[in-house]
Amino acid sequence: MLIDSHVNLHAPQFAEDQAEVIARARAAGIGLMVTICDRVSSFEAVHALAMAHADIWCTVGTHPHEAKENPHLDAKTLIDLAARPKVVGIGEAGLDYHYDLSPREVQRAVLAAQITAARATGLPLVLHTREADEDTARMLEDAHAEGPFRILMHCYTSGPELARRAAALGAWFSVSGIATFKGAEEVRAVIRDMPADRIIVETDCPYLAPVPLRGRRNEPAFLPHILARLAEIRGWSLAEAEARTEDAFLSLFSTIPRP
Repeated sequence: MLIDSHVNLHAPQFAEDQAEVIARARAAGIGLMVTICDRVSSFEAVHALAMAHADIWCTVGTHPHEAKENPHLDAKTLIDLAARPKVVGIGEAGLDYHYDLSPREVQRAVLAAQITAARATGLPLVLHTREADEDTARMLEDAHAEGPFRILMHCYTSGPELARRAAALGAWFSVSGIATFKGAEEVRAVIRDMPADRIIVETDCPYLAPVPLRGRRNEPAFLPHILARLAEIRGWSLAEAEARTEDAFLSLFSTIPRP
């Protein structure tokens, strides 16, 4: 089974043809998708999408770009929403110092609340990090010392040092279309060293369409291109890559029933 671990199906880019996008995903062999909450105010729309489709699950949380919307986000709010059916993760949380669309201190406070919620619920923390490697590593390590929680380094494009520190905490890693980009050899080098039993795949659609579809709106049906590149990078057969990523996904998102 192909699993797209990170889609943004409530995004405005899919407003006109969301049903067709989902149908194309199924036709391409995508058996399961996790649609991601970018801000708590979007959660009802995200959750409704998951509830409407047997093969779609969802998360609850706030992306670092949107942290300014709710700078005093508390863990209890997330914990309560995470108790709803089909909520399987916390996030997309994290730190993004590239765009700084929310103040850094607010990003860190909102991330801390989501870490607390992940620990309390037992659901994995879906983590975004960009140009914030040291702060990300420090926050994860400090929080983990207070009590363990599961971590998914989503769309991982940071360097080997953060990958090493996250792996030491037991983190999983997801590989996106960036792995197919011509200029992404540093990303591929990190992928070669990721823990073999903790790698999953994602499209992050509608963003980051893989080669040979780069420049188009991304969608879950494009996931096979990413899986094929992962197999090539790791020296796996396509069947092995599919089996390994499925098993890693279901180990991480353990509240989803195994097929």
